[in-house]
Amino acid sequence: MKDASLDDILRFIVGVVMAITLVGIVGVVLYSLVFVTQPIDVQAPNDAEFFKLVNPIATFIVGALSGIMVGTKSTKGD
Repeated sequence: MKDASLDDILRFIVGVVMAITLVGIVGVVLYSLVFVTQPIDVQAPNDAEFFKLVNPIATFIVGALSGIMVGTKSTKGD
């Protein structure tokens, strides 16, 4: 097996794991918005803190995932 193919496999695995993590985050956020009872006047304080925590995590994952998918291929060894 060449190093390039090993690099491709690793990039694929990392991309899939990050994509699954992002889908999980989006699913949990949508579930908490749709199916969890909220106060009528304002957003629940626990939900506000949850969204403050999830926002930078999801932003980092999207940025890293796009960097992995757009990243240039290594040409060493050719």
